[in-house]
Amino acid sequence: MSLLRSARFPAIMLLAAAAAGLIVANSPIGHSVQDLQHAYVGIPGVFELSVGHWIADGLLALFFFVVAVELQFELTNGQLNSARKALQPAIAAAGGVIVPIAVYLGFAWGTASADGWPIPTATDIAFALGVLAVFGRGLPSGVRIFLLALAILDDIVGIIFIAVLFTDGVNIGLLAAAAVAVVLFGYLSRKLDSRARGAILAILVVLALTTWVLVYLSGVHATIAGVALGLAMAQQPALHARHAMEPWVNVIVLPLFAFSSALVVIPAVSFDELTPAFFGILVALPVGKIVGIALFGWISQRIAHDPAMPRLPLADLLAAGALGGIGFTVSLLLSELAFEGNDLLTDEAVLGVLSGSLISVVIAGVLVSMRARRYRGRASAVSATGEATAS
Repeated sequence: MSLLRSARFPAIMLLAAAAAGLIVANSPIGHSVQDLQHAYVGIPGVFELSVGHWIADGLLALFFFVVAVELQFELTNGQLNSARKALQPAIAAAGGVIVPIAVYLGFAWGTASADGWPIPTATDIAFALGVLAVFGRGLPSGVRIFLLALAILDDIVGIIFIAVLFTDGVNIGLLAAAAVAVVLFGYLSRKLDSRARGAILAILVVLALTTWVLVYLSGVHATIAGVALGLAMAQQPALHARHAMEPWVNVIVLPLFAFSSALVVIPAVSFDELTPAFFGILVALPVGKIVGIALFGWISQRIAHDPAMPRLPLADLLAAGALGGIGFTVSLLLSELAFEGNDLLTDEAVLGVLSGSLISVVIAGVLVSMRARRYRGRASAVSATGEATAS
């Protein structure tokens, strides 16, 4: 079980599943697999979702819950436990949204492609952390926590864009009911040490499912329910739940999600037919994210620095920015929504997301590996010095 909880093995599974999805989608059986992905499952006439939506909206909420629990711990007892510390990744995340938008509009302003400006703003948490786990052995925990916080904030921004820009109408009543369910969930989770532990656990499960259904029906992306529940739950029970769920999330949820989201047919578009939608995303994901996150992260450490928290070197911020350029999942969803009804622009946006994210993976792999090697070398030197002193 320890292997399933490790960072590297699940990350390798995640990346392998994504590659398998792309290969299958562009193979002779791709059409059949996509038909299965679009098949509806549920209670007929009551609540039905396609297989793809059950994975992306349902199972992925479990991943967001686990991530939110970790973030909650860092915000209360960890390396982000003050407003000044938490402000740093928030400012960096803002740069990782603003600069890619500016880069994209630099290509697409005044054209039909301009509506795609939200596409390069998202960071794929699962893929970014996966690349970090594969190449980042030896990096200090501060880099991972910084990336985790800004990636969650990036995804929340992407979800807000989906809810505000690409939703016909958010049902405020259902969203308010979901908020009430979250409050009750958080309150009851603090009563788990009572004699009615079994009954409370059952009620918590019902409240969690109710929250997810209400958020989904409200028109807001359902994975936000996982974030809300993870942040609301009492810390000790939440950490126990995270410990129990982590192997299943690593080995089942994330690979399934990666495979499903990567079932994308690479569009066949000649170079002279490419529009600003493609070039804007291609540049905005790797370049816009690196510049935005690194620049704003550097600024944040000077205007909101906590003396108790070591500053991340610019090289670490550049590596985090490259990881932030892995848009993939949410960016693909935003591509479909931004250019709905325009197949040409949708195809080019998809191609831009795949290409830009791949470039970001390569750059991030190189930068993270270089930084990790440097930290490992520094640790070895310190260890050798300590042994020499002791002798």
